[in-house]
Amino acid sequence: MTSRERVLTALSRKEPDKVPYCEMLVDRSLAQKLMGKKGPEDQGFNLEANVYNVQESKEIADFLKLDNIAYILRAPVYAHKVPGKDGRLFYGEGMILNESDIQKIKLPDPNDDNLYTEAKTFVDQKGDYCCWFVTRVGIFPTILSLGMENFSVSLFENRSFVEKVLDIYCNWSIAVAERVCKLGFDVYVSTDDMAFKSGTFFSPKVFRELVLPYYKRIAEKVTIPWVIHTDGNISEFLDDLVDLGISGLHPIEKGAMDIYEVKKRYGDHICLLGNVDLNILGEGTPEQVKAEVRSLIKNVGPGGGYIVTSGNSLAGYLKPENVMALSEAVQEYGKYPINL
Repeated sequence: MTSRERVLTALSRKEPDKVPYCEMLVDRSLAQKLMGKKGPEDQGFNLEANVYNVQESKEIADFLKLDNIAYILRAPVYAHKVPGKDGRLFYGEGMILNESDIQKIKLPDPNDDNLYTEAKTFVDQKGDYCCWFVTRVGIFPTILSLGMENFSVSLFENRSFVEKVLDIYCNWSIAVAERVCKLGFDVYVSTDDMAFKSGTFFSPKVFRELVLPYYKRIAEKVTIPWVIHTDGNISEFLDDLVDLGISGLHPIEKGAMDIYEVKKRYGDHICLLGNVDLNILGEGTPEQVKAEVRSLIKNVGPGGGYIVTSGNSLAGYLKPENVMALSEAVQEYGKYPINL
């Protein structure tokens, strides 16, 4: 099987020739450590724009034996960006504090052909890799732009303010989804965090009233397999998300959700992507990494519908030897039929 065939078979909940291995992002500093590539010294990058050109993406995928490459296009977030370890950027305080600030939100025209020029080139040169389009639907940019505290208070004191911002982001995402699904991408991935480890950012009632209607509109435009990413424990939203007809769920965060229980309950409906523990990848040993991957493949892989990924993405702080152990373990243990 080609990588594309392997991933799409898994997303259709069938057994490919072997368990696919995919990642949404590999930090540039980690790629430099692994491959000895020259480039920027820190990990700083635009959190909304594409990180690599298609040739770089394919080179990294080939090195790590990934089955996918990913193109990133997200709406601008109106929040301060704060450098963390080695310069990796994180979102800080929001900038949209009240209704008068809404005028600051300027998103690129989703009907402008120029917005998709680079994406089209990326797709045209994807080769046999499964090509992912990575974006956000809109709830997470809304939360980030307002700031978590302001968002939470506004839900109760000024719901219309939240709805106006959410409407801007979601309508942009809906228009983009309609365009990109016609370009030749293989998988549509939306990355909107909606939960802490302890539970969701907001109640199921708020989710169904405020967020789900937009997800239903997106579902009408997404004509390729749709994978939803959110960190944290989203157990309370899972039935609603599955009913949308999504193909996969990522990353089923370890410590927040039990991927083995999710497999038992939802394995007949969606493909599971995840969830090699970032703590082990960052602080453990190659032997621990291999044991983790082996357990996941043994318990989640049988019957198909499983793709190995890290518990989020391959961050620059991860140990290079552990990242290589992850890749090697998938090749060692992932061949179907699985007999571990």
